[in-house]
Amino acid sequence: MRTVLFRLIGILEVAGGLYGFATMLRRLLPPGSLHNALPALIALAAYAFVMVAGVLLLEGSERGIRLSSWAQLLQLPLIATPIFSYAMHCGAYVDVFATLHLPVHPGITWRLGSEGFGLALAGPATSRLGLNLLALLSWLALRLR
Repeated sequence: MRTVLFRLIGILEVAGGLYGFATMLRRLLPPGSLHNALPALIALAAYAFVMVAGVLLLEGSERGIRLSSWAQLLQLPLIATPIFSYAMHCGAYVDVFATLHLPVHPGITWRLGSEGFGLALAGPATSRLGLNLLALLSWLALRLR
């Protein structure tokens, strides 16, 4: 069971990391301002890290388990406030969140076969906080040694 979970996590990391890497590379290709390129460069590095972690996890390396744990922690938070926004997912996500506007609205969204990265010093007018349940469950599964 452990091997199957680790392989599934590794496959999602490699596929989502490759998809995200390609998307961010395409965003960088037309030369633009540093303001637009900086988040894409950060995302490129994050997706490369997740991809390497997934390959090492698929090889069954102890280092792959450690790096994949960090990769899952990168995908855990969902923060969208007017001051700061951050979210990332590779391969799939199941986000549970609350919209922090009176009245508070809980919500859940999911997607398989996708990538996403958002990093900004600004965000939506209505704040949203949440976490990626799939990343949390993957992180817990990686803790099973």
